Amino acid sequence: MQRRVFGLNPNVFFLGIVSLLTDVSSEMIFTLVPLFIANVLGAGVIVVGLIGGLSESTDATFRILSGWFSDRVRKRKPLAILGYSVSTLAKPFMYLATTWGAVLAIRFSDRMGKGIRTSPRDALVADSVSVGERGRGFGLHRAMDTTGAVLGLALAAVIIYLVQGRGLTLSLKTYQWLVLVGIVPAVLAVLVLLFFVHEGKSSSVVRQLPRIRFAGFSTRFKLFLAIMAVFTLGNSSDFFVILRAQNLGSSILYVTLMLVLFNITYAVTALPAGLLSDRLGRRRVIALGWAIYAVVYLGFAVASELWQVWLLFAYYGVYYGVVEGVARAFVADLVPEEKRGTAYGLYHGVVGITLLPASLIAGWLWQAISPAAPFFLGAALAFLAMVGIMGVVRE
Repeated sequence: MQRRVFGLNPNVFFLGIVSLLTDVSSEMIFTLVPLFIANVLGAGVIVVGLIGGLSESTDATFRILSGWFSDRVRKRKPLAILGYSVSTLAKPFMYLATTWGAVLAIRFSDRMGKGIRTSPRDALVADSVSVGERGRGFGLHRAMDTTGAVLGLALAAVIIYLVQGRGLTLSLKTYQWLVLVGIVPAVLAVLVLLFFVHEGKSSSVVRQLPRIRFAGFSTRFKLFLAIMAVFTLGNSSDFFVILRAQNLGSSILYVTLMLVLFNITYAVTALPAGLLSDRLGRRRVIALGWAIYAVVYLGFAVASELWQVWLLFAYYGVYYGVVEGVARAFVADLVPEEKRGTAYGLYHGVVGITLLPASLIAGWLWQAISPAAPFFLGAALAFLAMVGIMGVVRE
């Protein structure tokens, strides 16, 4: 009998370690990219939206393709290795970036790697747990993933304090130190994946490669994707949340520590939310998360004091912890096992592709109306999505 870790298949734990190490790296190198673009390169908010949105759409496109292909060949691990490796190779080039075009190209490569790995990895998690363990399995994975973000941002805060203290804008020297240190855990993540993660129970080869299409999926799954698109249209790149914190007077050090707080509440909430969804149903938990999101975005729109921003970052992490893992478990509930990779590709694809117009709209609203405007839009669409999932999607 296979030895279990935290009561689950070891794959879930070691994939969690891979995600933890990758997030240590990514949070150090890419989370402060909007401030690098604005403070160091001097580009405007619309450029920040373009880079944030286009990189996420690239991620989405490759998630669709890799999820579909992993279903056809019934092999998840090789695609996961390829994706993590592509991202790891892209990261060192941020040390040399001097234009926003270079940042866009590097971010494109990193997101391409993430797109290649994410759907097969999620399918590998789903393949490694039973139906009754899905909420717990995805909750544990998201908790470990987010713990990596906490560690990465905490380390980033230490580097920022040592290099530039409490400066209000990010310096080039500080950012280059973040890149140098952040490369190490990315390499370790690929090694853990290579040696400790194994294919799930489904490994037979399917040689025919049909088209990627929605045919064969349930109406419930299609409705869920449509509602996710509505929600995501108001959920622009988190680049804008970071810019809003700086816009309200936060120093770079404080912004980084706010992100640490955000990821702590995310990590603490993810596993209990997954367990709750196993008992009460995914739909109710997702609706709760979207309600929290709507309140938080309203808060970002009207906030005027620094203490309010700290509180909003904490509750923003609660939203992520409640929704991210549960939504992925819900996808597995709605589709047949043999189409999980394709389903995760379509799910991530809808979310990612919608992020491009969402981020461009947010950048335009910020510049043309006010920094609060994108957050009012996000709150309104989150409320509509909450009503939609409770009204038209059955458990």
